[in-house]
Amino acid sequence: MSSVQYVNSKAEVLRKYQALAMNINAAAGLMEVMKSNLGPKGTLKMLVGGAGQIKLTKDGAVLLSEMQIQHPTAAMIARSATAQDDIIGDGTTSNVLLIGALMKQAERLLAEGIHPRVITEGFELARKEALSFLDTFKYQQIDKAVLINVARTSLISKLTPDVANQIIEIVVDAVQIVQVPQKPIDLFMVEIMHMQHKMGAETELIRGLVLDHGARHPDMPKFVKKCYILNLNVSLEYEKTEVHSGFFYNTAEDREKLARSERRLTDDKCQQIIDFKRKVCEKNGYGFAVINQKGIDPVCLEMFAKEGIVGIRRAKKRNMERIAKACGGNSVNAVEDLTESDLGYCEVLREYTLGEEKYTFIEGVQNPTSCTILIRGPNEHTIAQIKDAIRDGLRAVKNAIEDNCVIPGAGAFEIATSVHLSKFKDSVAGKAKLGVQAFAESLLVIPKALAENCGYDVQETLLQVTDEYIKHNIPVGVNVNEQGFVAPIANGIFDNYCSKRSWLNIAPTLAQQLLLVDEIMRAGKQAGGAPQ
Repeated sequence: MSSVQYVNSKAEVLRKYQALAMNINAAAGLMEVMKSNLGPKGTLKMLVGGAGQIKLTKDGAVLLSEMQIQHPTAAMIARSATAQDDIIGDGTTSNVLLIGALMKQAERLLAEGIHPRVITEGFELARKEALSFLDTFKYQQIDKAVLINVARTSLISKLTPDVANQIIEIVVDAVQIVQVPQKPIDLFMVEIMHMQHKMGAETELIRGLVLDHGARHPDMPKFVKKCYILNLNVSLEYEKTEVHSGFFYNTAEDREKLARSERRLTDDKCQQIIDFKRKVCEKNGYGFAVINQKGIDPVCLEMFAKEGIVGIRRAKKRNMERIAKACGGNSVNAVEDLTESDLGYCEVLREYTLGEEKYTFIEGVQNPTSCTILIRGPNEHTIAQIKDAIRDGLRAVKNAIEDNCVIPGAGAFEIATSVHLSKFKDSVAGKAKLGVQAFAESLLVIPKALAENCGYDVQETLLQVTDEYIKHNIPVGVNVNEQGFVAPIANGIFDNYCSKRSWLNIAPTLAQQLLLVDEIMRAGKQAGGAPQ
């Protein structure tokens, strides 16, 4: 009887080898589920929700976050893998595969009587050596061509080639637009909009903004060339007093006077905007648009329409900052003392109607530091798939710029590190070298999965690639187009440095912790404090 059962008679306990077997089986099971998704030739998974919703995806982060995982160890592995995706944007599937491979290698050593502590010491030595080797494996010539290749490597594994090839340059251009020297890249300045319309390959980059609402008066212009934009955060609607009050009158004329005086405050604000528009537009004939974060009531909309002003009300707060960054000008909180420097500018402001939805396109802006990626797709599934891929692609390009280096892909780093660790183990004393060798063999799970998903003979492909690397000592990876090896640098196959670094920190550390678990107890407290 376990000691914890003396304290809690209802406790469920798995002792030493049962606990290790449970953890190893969970890691290996999750690895088998995810392995077929890896790489550009990976297969899709169909997720079916409780209400019959269907989602097709090969993105590891989407799978792990939406799958219902009940096994506690598998759920822990899934959380650690999705944590990397939240921070870096890539490496989810690789994390699951490496943890599973490490646990399977450890199972073989445990069967031979090696203590888990010895295995974990070998894993830790190998992890530190792999991180040191990673710094020598970097490729540091970062230019637009390399960024395009980074985006291609990220997107081609998540989308069909025709859609991915269309989006690659869009993603790179979007990141370069929002990049401001001496400041961190803020990807929130890239607005991702979608329209259920046309095909996924017609997704485009708007060097400006797309708002998901239009003008609120039928007589307002639908297309304006050379347009000033007033970015406003002022209420232009009649508001009741904040305290409870009543007005008393004797005649109908008195009531009209009271009603006019109540409206005067709002009407004066509208008139000030109209006077300002006349002042700045009479000399050059430019158009004028008011984009207001707060409301514009029907009377003000009528006044704006008569003056030819486009009035858009209740714009989203996040768009107000983007408008200032894309079009220039300032976000204004009062209509008094407006100056021309407060105005933004665009070459074209147009309204587009799709069914019952209205969209406002703000295009032709000067020196934008914000932009919009407009996703088009025939159905919600395609749009969701493209949206997830674009988010990963944006972060991949951002990471490459901030790291100022990339890592050759196609499994080249894993093969090179495995060969390096096989040599490094000779300098390790004692049984820990068995852990180092197990780590080296575990790394090969990535190139093995790439070869398997292409339908190749795994062992033959792996031997070809490894022999080529040992022979010439240059990065070589698995060729997914024809069986054999490929030079990733020459073919533009690159992974993120920070993704590999995070991967080498998260996966081995979690595997070590799982190996050192010698007892699993279901004897914790529930949220209410009562024992389970």
